[in-house]
Amino acid sequence: MLGQTLREVSAALKQGQITPTELCQKCLSLIKKTKFLNAYITVSEEVALKQAEESEKRYKNGQSLGDLDGIPIAVKDNFSTSGIETTCASNMLKGYVPPYNATVVQKLLDQGALLMGKTNLDEFAMGSGSTDGVFGPVKNPWSYSKQYREKRKQNPHSESGDSDWLITGGSSGGSAAAVSAFTCYAALGSDTGGSTRNPAAHCGLVGFKPSYGLVSRHGLIPLVNSMDVPGILTRYVDDAAIVLGVLAGHDPKDSTTVPINKPLVLSSLEDVSKLCIGIPKEYLVPELSSEIQCLWSRAADLFESEGAKVIEVSLPHTSYSIVCYHVLCTSEVASNMARFDGLQYGHRCDIDVSTEAMYAATRREGFNDVVRGRILSGNFFLLKENYENYFVKAQKVRRLIANDFVNAFNSGVDVLLTPTTLSEAVPYLEFIKEDNRTRSAQDDIFTQAVNMAGLPAVNIPIALSNQGLPIGLQFIGRAFCDQQLLTVAKWFEKQVQFPVIQLQELVDNCSAILENEKLASVSLKQ
Repeated sequence: MLGQTLREVSAALKQGQITPTELCQKCLSLIKKTKFLNAYITVSEEVALKQAEESEKRYKNGQSLGDLDGIPIAVKDNFSTSGIETTCASNMLKGYVPPYNATVVQKLLDQGALLMGKTNLDEFAMGSGSTDGVFGPVKNPWSYSKQYREKRKQNPHSESGDSDWLITGGSSGGSAAAVSAFTCYAALGSDTGGSTRNPAAHCGLVGFKPSYGLVSRHGLIPLVNSMDVPGILTRYVDDAAIVLGVLAGHDPKDSTTVPINKPLVLSSLEDVSKLCIGIPKEYLVPELSSEIQCLWSRAADLFESEGAKVIEVSLPHTSYSIVCYHVLCTSEVASNMARFDGLQYGHRCDIDVSTEAMYAATRREGFNDVVRGRILSGNFFLLKENYENYFVKAQKVRRLIANDFVNAFNSGVDVLLTPTTLSEAVPYLEFIKEDNRTRSAQDDIFTQAVNMAGLPAVNIPIALSNQGLPIGLQFIGRAFCDQQLLTVAKWFEKQVQFPVIQLQELVDNCSAILENEKLASVSLKQ
């Protein structure tokens, strides 16, 4: 049951094959057994069970609210949740309980979804590994998969048990791990420069970033207002489309949202021959692993063999996107983080010498080095003497990058096909050798430009690497052509038949960790 699609589980609930409470308990049990993954910051067990009870009553009365009624979901801990702590994985917001739900959270709850908990992330979503939050790093479930364990060449575990587990990618790594480990069917992430697609690629999931303005940002604690988009993590494209159908639409609380004219419903793509797939030549960078390059080429060949037109396109300003993104991102971060001053909510230090001293000490104690570093960079770029040379120029480059995409689509291209990440997931100890800025620049190289242009994009897992780890490719669509993008992605998903993660061997291969954590065995067999 836990490995089925949303529609299949919804049908089983309607037919009485399983109750929402039973399904909720299965997921809660698995959350406890996979606690060592550190996917969740807060597990809302009582809330979820109460929601399941209400869902059960609706099913008994034949009043199901839809496909999400009784379905366990998780939410990244930078979305406001009424009555449930929202921390952004930061000391600054430890203990903060919002008085309202983010619009996307409320929409899911209104459809009867069960909130299993709040997931881990990089502090204030500033990172690409989900390793920099105050609650510790998130471990990739594929670290413990049968596929990886059988193919890896080193010893199963060092004495400490910490030598070879893999990162999830970030910053929505907790949401990705939660879905990948079967503790929920869908999870909300946020995507500012690839933070949903990056962990989706490393965890073998569908990671969808909608068009900017299609889904409300109200209640998403902002990182970069002009680029933030609520993202969707699921195991199947159709599941992501179902969630998008619930979330999309105008929100009077978010002036950037637009109304949708008709429901978002995916149809099967029977004739691929009418498609034109664009391959951006600038994305073939030297750092790209040969394995991903090969799979990218094979994916293009697959479309061509089915009659689609595959052409090379140019996005000439791609090389400037990383620097441009850094300037714009840190500038907006500096502005957004100014609200955390210790006066209104969140952490407040004990120093009372002066307001200025309290303010400075609060931010020093509340923010980690990554956040403080981005605030300093952003304030530098926004200084009166630097504003024209940095921020204004970056905005002009952003327009050029957006126009590159417009020109590519105007040339007849329907969808762009690119890598999502440079490589498969890497071990934690290897990942932390680089600083946060370097890691973010490297890992989000193929995803940042999409956010600057406001386009929809989705990661689709395509195959396992030679090490038995997921590799994903990214599809990029025209603005507000999310339905067409997901339709193409669904066809591609059907062709590649990505394997399901096999965690049945978890206990045998990871007994040391389980003994240390005093956790029960995990079995996904139903």
